[in-house]
Amino acid sequence: MKNQIILLLAIMFSLSGRIKAQESKVEQLISQLTLEEKASLCVGKATWHTQEIERLGIPSLFMTDGPHGVRINEGTDFTKPSVKATCFPTASLVASSWDKDLLFTLGQTLGEEANHYGVQMLLGPGINIKRSPLGGRNFEYFSEDPFVSGELAAAYIKGVQLKGVGTSLKHFAVNNQEKERMLISAEVGERALREIYLKGFEIAVKAQPTSVMCAYNKVNGVYCTENEWLISDILRGEFGYEGLCVSDWGAINDRVLGVTAGLDLQMPGDGGMNAQKIVEAVKTGKLDEKVLDQTVKNNLELIFKLSAKQNATTELNENTHHQIARRIASESMVLLKNTRLPGQENNLLPIDKSKKQKIAVIGLFAKTPRYQGAGSSLVNPTRLDNFLDALESTEDRQFSVCYADGYNILGETNNLLISEAISISKESDITIVFAGLPDSYESEGFDRETLDMPEGHNALIKEVANASENVVIVLQNGSPVSMPWINDVESVLEAYLSGQAGGSAIADVLLGDVNPSGKLTETFPQKISDTPSYLTWPGENRKTVYNEGIFVGYRYYDFKEIEPLFPFGYGLSYTDFKYSNIEIDKRDFTDIDTLTVQCRIKNTGNYDGKEVVQLYVKDVESEVIRPVKELKGFEKISLKKGEEKLVSLKLNPDDFKYYSTKYNSWKSDSGEFEILVGSSSRDIRLSQNVNLTATQKYYQVYDINSTIGDLAEHPLGAEFISGIRKMSQSRVNMEGLTDIEKEAAIKQQKMSEASMMEMPLKKVIVLSGGRISENQIMGLLNKINGAVRTSL
Repeated sequence: MKNQIILLLAIMFSLSGRIKAQESKVEQLISQLTLEEKASLCVGKATWHTQEIERLGIPSLFMTDGPHGVRINEGTDFTKPSVKATCFPTASLVASSWDKDLLFTLGQTLGEEANHYGVQMLLGPGINIKRSPLGGRNFEYFSEDPFVSGELAAAYIKGVQLKGVGTSLKHFAVNNQEKERMLISAEVGERALREIYLKGFEIAVKAQPTSVMCAYNKVNGVYCTENEWLISDILRGEFGYEGLCVSDWGAINDRVLGVTAGLDLQMPGDGGMNAQKIVEAVKTGKLDEKVLDQTVKNNLELIFKLSAKQNATTELNENTHHQIARRIASESMVLLKNTRLPGQENNLLPIDKSKKQKIAVIGLFAKTPRYQGAGSSLVNPTRLDNFLDALESTEDRQFSVCYADGYNILGETNNLLISEAISISKESDITIVFAGLPDSYESEGFDRETLDMPEGHNALIKEVANASENVVIVLQNGSPVSMPWINDVESVLEAYLSGQAGGSAIADVLLGDVNPSGKLTETFPQKISDTPSYLTWPGENRKTVYNEGIFVGYRYYDFKEIEPLFPFGYGLSYTDFKYSNIEIDKRDFTDIDTLTVQCRIKNTGNYDGKEVVQLYVKDVESEVIRPVKELKGFEKISLKKGEEKLVSLKLNPDDFKYYSTKYNSWKSDSGEFEILVGSSSRDIRLSQNVNLTATQKYYQVYDINSTIGDLAEHPLGAEFISGIRKMSQSRVNMEGLTDIEKEAAIKQQKMSEASMMEMPLKKVIVLSGGRISENQIMGLLNKINGAVRTSL
């Protein structure tokens, strides 16, 4: 242990020395750069490269798209094939694993492939909140919940960067739709911003991604790429981010304002146009050169941090990486339904491959899979598995397989295609239908128009289900779909967009080689009108108003008591898990304490399996409106048949807080909280109540529009108000009044005092007739606010 500590200290001192040497080198370079060279470093050279300066030995960095695979193209024509690279499952599927170790493995493997191609920075992961299931790019994002998004993104970032490759956490911020994404203003209240749309970034930033990508859109009227509050105040100031801020490709509105706000790098290049504007701004005094120097410093630090890998290439082990993609896909798929067969003990799935039976496979996706999304993340796979081939090549199988297309590539069907499907289905013991969303239904650049799958897919499923028993539906889609046939089929597997190995991974799950353990990180609604953003999606007049506030995803469905098709956190297994013995180390605690929540999970079924244990917190009675419950922890555990394990989860003080717009601060209130442990947001197995005592005092900053009642919250203000009350009460003389007159006087006194407490201070000045001046009020406010700032 002693030797390990000495080694760790040696590494730390060595790293510290290299950082100081780099800082010294960067400072020397800045002093040698001309103004024009400084400006050029703040704008990309071309589509995927930064500007180099050969005379000073400053190299160019190469970056490219890579949320789920390395995509290398010249320019931005996504229709041209990229270099061959492993196409891993998209974020919508990977997130369903709830497995941070799996995300770390994905990151490492992507880092290795980036090194193979000499890529210094991958443009991912994407963690925007899934505000609506209609978002065209939802397949690239993790969840509707910021906690699970941030935790999984942090694991991905650590994996990639362990290989010396940079990452770009995106899209900062509130980039939740594709319609008018370059112009739309997301109008969001600060509480929703803090609790939902920025929280995932705050969590992921703790992993210190090498860059954060600023989004196209505006937030409350200000472009993200020139939003000083977002970049400097929140990201760098509050979150403590130390890396580079880069624009999304073509997101720049005003480059000079961007530099002032803290945006370091514009991508792609523009032929020098904006670099010249930066030069002119410095020369005219519009931009302080010291501000520009800090931007240049951030760019140079990134360049020298990542340039060591510029010429480093590693062997691309295509087969190994393909198998990793297969494992990730199979461990992430979500079993949504699995009905017990009539008169039998077993459910329909898994399929017994040793049994002599006929299996009908229907649906074009079974042999021509939809395995990834469209747009900037499009990967050219090293190979592509399909389910039909995987099923037919199953070793030692006793079943036979027949196939019918069922629909065409556009999702259309006809009587002939349906007749062929029904015919082979009637002759088979089990029918597997592949359905979902074609490429043209969801993509970067446009949003979905409906929650429905193509009518041809739904019609096919309906006809096959009416004609046959034992029907399994396998879905290939990037986001939730409606299921009008859900009660007519026996089993449903959500495979999402499962990458190049998805066909084999689906076979692994259906045949029981892998026990499904994925759980949804987004709610599947019954219908689109049930969704939180339904009334304001996608906005109008280039504004989209987030009227639902903090009630996104399961927070909304819980609060409105709406039954979803499938809830957040839901997913079945081939085995069963029993939850028991919840224990919390403190029943009474304060706002600086950490709680440890423990429970026991036992595999009581017939298969080895994995379970995602989810921890939620409920504020029993709050001073402000809060969600019914919020996810604050999770852990995925592996249990052999009959095995039991102790699961331990931590709750930090921040897990009990909400963002108070009154106090402009994160705040917790004294009171009772319910700690909930379950298998999904709607399947809570254990609970225990605890009591929180808030010790921190919160005071708002007061101004001329604050009310007299507001001042009562601060000791100095309370003293002032006490004096006013005494003066007011001294004017009431009850002597000689009848009972009726006394009652009238008391009523008048109460009304006057209530009105006074709700009166803005500026009204006091007017109504006092000049006896209380504005200077007196401002003097009081300055005194109180001075005490507030000192206490903070």
